[in-house]
Amino acid sequence: MRIAFVGKGGSGKTTLSALFAQHLVRSKAPVVAIDADINQHLGSALGLDDYEACAVLPLGAQLPEIKEYLRGDNPRITSRDAMVKTTPAGQGSRLLRLLGPDPVHQRHLHDVDGVGLMVTGSFEEEDLGVACYHSKLGAVELYLNHLVDGPGEYVVIDMTAGADAFASGLFTRFDMTFLVAEPTRKGVSVYHQYREHAAEFGVPIAVFGNKVTGPDDERFLIEHVGDHLLTTFGHSDWVRAREQGRAIGDLEAEHRLALERLRTAVDATTKDWPAFQRQAVEFHLRNANAWANRATGQDLSTQIDPDFQHGPGALPGAAVPV
Repeated sequence: MRIAFVGKGGSGKTTLSALFAQHLVRSKAPVVAIDADINQHLGSALGLDDYEACAVLPLGAQLPEIKEYLRGDNPRITSRDAMVKTTPAGQGSRLLRLLGPDPVHQRHLHDVDGVGLMVTGSFEEEDLGVACYHSKLGAVELYLNHLVDGPGEYVVIDMTAGADAFASGLFTRFDMTFLVAEPTRKGVSVYHQYREHAAEFGVPIAVFGNKVTGPDDERFLIEHVGDHLLTTFGHSDWVRAREQGRAIGDLEAEHRLALERLRTAVDATTKDWPAFQRQAVEFHLRNANAWANRATGQDLSTQIDPDFQHGPGALPGAAVPV
């Protein structure tokens, strides 16, 4: 299952992304955590020091090589230069298994106490005025478009702040989106943006109330987000101590319970591979018509394989349905 954490800047989504990934790993679940936020703090939230965090090779640094590997022998993709962030998988494409023995995971995965960390890469000085951060997110979109994650496997993505995910089809690549909201008017504003877009495309969302200090805060969230409020997280001495570089005991029981509620919601979600592929095709056509055909000088609608069915059945050696 693919889980995104979104919310306004400063809402605590990076901290909660890290806590949730570590909560999953404690049960021995296979977990990849992807830092797709422009600020790139997920590594430190997981416990890396600055030197270790800088040693993780960003996905965005080797995007051409990733494209070359993923296109494989797909005859519909003429070259890696013709492959854009929305290019969907097809027959001949190389599909990825979570934590699999492939060059993408081997080069870009950094183990942090059982959590497989991957990063998009930060926005560098040379990008100013010539690139947008969504170009780096293209590596994440391609990764998710070619990933076949199985039952009991989790990808946790710390997304960019605000509603930036809607600048591409990336928001449809998730099985569940947790919207981290503080109990303030600004805190719930991103929820109202997400709710409309998510409903249009059938994307499941739930609100994770953060920095909740009492009943008034909880009532405020219920008033503004209603049944979408799944659980809340209050002040944590344990989290604060870890952010200060200190270690004290274990995460509080009520906060462990909140994280388990998130997992229960994720595990109750049904994976819909046909819908996943339909949306991949839809957003690829949108991007092709808007800019990608012009940028590549090709008709990228021809990259769509109408006979390709994404999911476990598309993996090499899978039984072919009769």
